[in-house]
Amino acid sequence: MTTELDRGLGGRKMSNVQTSEIPHSRGKTMSRSRASLSVVMVTVLLDSVGFSMVMPVMPDLIRELTGVGLSAAATLGGWLLVVFALTQFVCAPILGNLSDRYGRRPVLLYSLFAFGVDYMVMGLAPTIGWLFLGRIMSGIPGASFSAATAYVADISAPESRAKNFGLVASASAAGFVIGPAFGGLLGILGTRAPFLAASALAFANFAFGFFVLRESLRPESRRAFSWARANPVGSLVQLRKHRQVLGLALALMLWWLAIQAYPTTWSFYTKFQFGWSQAMIGLSLAAYGGVIAFSQARLPKVVLPRLGERRTVVYGLLLVGLAFVGQSFSVEGWQLFAWVPVWFLASLAMPTMNAMMSKQVPADEQGELQGANASLFGISSIIGPFVFAQLFGTFSASTAPVFFPGMGFLVAGLISVAAATLVVVTIRKAPPSPERLGEPGAAIGPPIEDAIAQADGGEA
Repeated sequence: MTTELDRGLGGRKMSNVQTSEIPHSRGKTMSRSRASLSVVMVTVLLDSVGFSMVMPVMPDLIRELTGVGLSAAATLGGWLLVVFALTQFVCAPILGNLSDRYGRRPVLLYSLFAFGVDYMVMGLAPTIGWLFLGRIMSGIPGASFSAATAYVADISAPESRAKNFGLVASASAAGFVIGPAFGGLLGILGTRAPFLAASALAFANFAFGFFVLRESLRPESRRAFSWARANPVGSLVQLRKHRQVLGLALALMLWWLAIQAYPTTWSFYTKFQFGWSQAMIGLSLAAYGGVIAFSQARLPKVVLPRLGERRTVVYGLLLVGLAFVGQSFSVEGWQLFAWVPVWFLASLAMPTMNAMMSKQVPADEQGELQGANASLFGISSIIGPFVFAQLFGTFSASTAPVFFPGMGFLVAGLISVAAATLVVVTIRKAPPSPERLGEPGAAIGPPIEDAIAQADGGEA
């Protein structure tokens, strides 16, 4: 692939809690904050286009470099994602804490530039080893999404974060509409073309951000860099300080783990099971991305006042589980498209969980929170590609004990249900917080019926 406060006016950087210091009208402040949000959305959009553009051709490129079959290529593709995730897991907390010290802008720009180098290396790779080198290079800065969400948290009022995180997530999803479609078409020119195009796009995105993106974190809201916090263990331990955050973060990690089934096996699964071309793979990803982009951009203001944040998360995770199970048993290509509408609600789970966590954390820890989330994403991205690639490789091989190529999607469905269960347990065990019960996403206590069934009253 989060508003109502502005950053710098005339060189000053402003927080989302000091509206009294802004010598402009509320209308002008909101207009400028929307402009700031729009810049971040464009940045995330272009980043997602570049990332997803290479997905349709990855199976063919791996086979071209190694000469192996599709099942073995899927295993190698999984290891490529594992290497990226392992590097990101180590480095993400460092960058998150650096953004709390030096600001979001330099970290975001560094991420974009590194991705341009990565795609160029991969596009020119003469051997499979160069593909792994490219993944390591891009894993050091990681994706720009964590820096972007911290940026949006800086410029957003607490009651607007779920909506704005959804807008940024929708920009990322829109990239997954455009990217695979273009990648599939560029694949006609050769397996290297999408990588080189993605590299050019990443460098263009860097140039765009360099000239347009302004800093969001005020100097007085920054804090000293600490190695004790800037590591995967330290950043995750810090989550325990805040009510609900740790449980929601672990549920979010399970969500990310389940979602790894898509980038790891979708291209391989659809080519193997249905004989889809690169263009068809790109169009299928575009269909899913289109629904997710529309949902995250338009539905939060409709769904959240009616269901509440907590119920939206639980229902969304359960629907994701249902979609995964349905996809695992698909025997015709059109059946995969039948599960697309589920994502109208399911796609709101991730940005809503992110917003619920962000509200529990002060301004000078937003970067650390997103760094910790990125570490959890790294954990899921280490485990997920390995597990799902092995599941596809094992159950699609001629020697499979049970021939079931969709086994990875079935497992992903079970993981999604586990994530929904963890969210319910977290809400049930959260201690009461009388002073914040009126706030959206505030910590609440038992019973679970009050926590979810009555969420509407506390989250409208």
